[in-house]
Formats: sequence, structure tokens, C-alpha cells
Amino acid sequence: MGVPVVAVDPALPTVLADRSPAAAAVDLAAPHADELDRQVRALVESGVAATLGWDADALGARADALRHHLDALPQPGSTTWAGAPDDAVPFVLVLPAVDVNAAAPAMRRGGRLGVSVIPPDEAAGYRPAHGVEVPPEPYLLVGVDTGSTWCGTAPEQATAAVLAAGRTPLTMLEGVLLTVVRPDVLRPNRCYSLAGSRTGTDQRVPAVWISESRAKLGWCWDRNPHTWLGLASATTRLSP
Repeated sequence: MGVPVVAVDPALPTVLADRSPAAAAVDLAAPHADELDRQVRALVESGVAATLGWDADALGARADALRHHLDALPQPGSTTWAGAPDDAVPFVLVLPAVDVNAAAPAMRRGGRLGVSVIPPDEAAGYRPAHGVEVPPEPYLLVGVDTGSTWCGTAPEQATAAVLAAGRTPLTMLEGVLLTVVRPDVLRPNRCYSLAGSRTGTDQRVPAVWISESRAKLGWCWDRNPHTWLGLASATTRLSP
């Protein structure tokens, strides 16, 4: 028997939002400033910002506080990590106060809402892993690699290699928001573990993958490799 999907409030903004937001379309050659604007629209149109009570102006003001970082980032199409080129995402706008299960429906694939199989009480037990420092205010997650080169490698081994390279694994919320603003990077057989969040009490590693044509937030064991599951990482997190 499969793990049951977490029931969500049908009145959640992420459930009620347009299931195919226009801002989901990505221009890989767009300047970083335009991409930041697009991510703001995606987080608004998908209902994620509304879970915090923020409208487009409120989120836009918080994003504007991060614009000074954009000029120093590698240009679109370049990467500082030796992963697959189409796994590279220059940055993701992260809203750390968002509830991960409230955001999960916004991980849309076509017209299908994303789901979670991690109950709220269990999700609350995940904390940033040792050495992972998450800013308390909205921030840019920079130099993201969705990590398909680690498909077939146990998360425990992939995490060690990522850390040895001076990179940081993505947290559970970062992986969900990555999937919201860049739905194109979640692909069949190229999904991602999120080892930046751990309970500290067991071997569960959260992950986002595709199941029944939907994006799903769940977990796998850290010593179990899967051919379809890599490990996502980033270079750094930049706050205002």
C-alpha cells in the first residue's frame, strides 16, 4: 500500500490559483532581473505568496531588496558546477516562512496540483541539516544544480560529495519552491533529493519526484540509491 497523500485545505491559495500560471513559462536566456520578476509573478500567480498574506507589491518589495546581488551572478547558460548543463538554475527566490505543505499544490504539472506525503507534524520535524544556514528573510538560492549526475547514487554518498565540493544541499522547502518557479527542471527519471533538511533522528531524506503525472514531495532512505533520483545542491544563499 502506498503512503497516503496529505489532505489539504481546499481554500488554500495554492489550490484555488490558476493551475497553469502564465509566469511558469521560462526564458533561459532572459537577464537575471527579468527572471527575478518572472519568479515573483510565478509565486504570486501560484498562490504561494498569498499563503503569507502577500500580494504582488509586497513580494516585489522583498525581491527588490535582493536585486543588488544579480550583477555578480554568472550569466544565463553558464555554471560553476560540473553537473549536467540542463540541471543548472542560476537562482531561486525562496520565501522561508512558507509552509511546505501549503506550497506543495503549487508544484503543478500541466493542470495537476502537486502533492505531499509528509504529514504536517512530520514535516515540522525536519530542520536544516548540520552546516546548512537558512536566512530568516526572503533570499536568493544561487547556483542551483538539480543533480541528475547523482541518479543511482545513495543520497548519503551524494551529500558527502556535494559538501566536499563546497556546495550546500537544498532544503525541503527550497526544493518545493524550485519546482514551483522552474517546473521544467523536474523531469521523468531526473528528480531530486533534498538533503539540506533532516530530522536528526532517522535516515529519511526528503525528495521531489513525479508520481501519477504529479509532482510529489516525499522521502527516501539516505542509503538507498534510485536510478531516477539525484541530489539537488547550490553554491550559496544570499540575503538582503
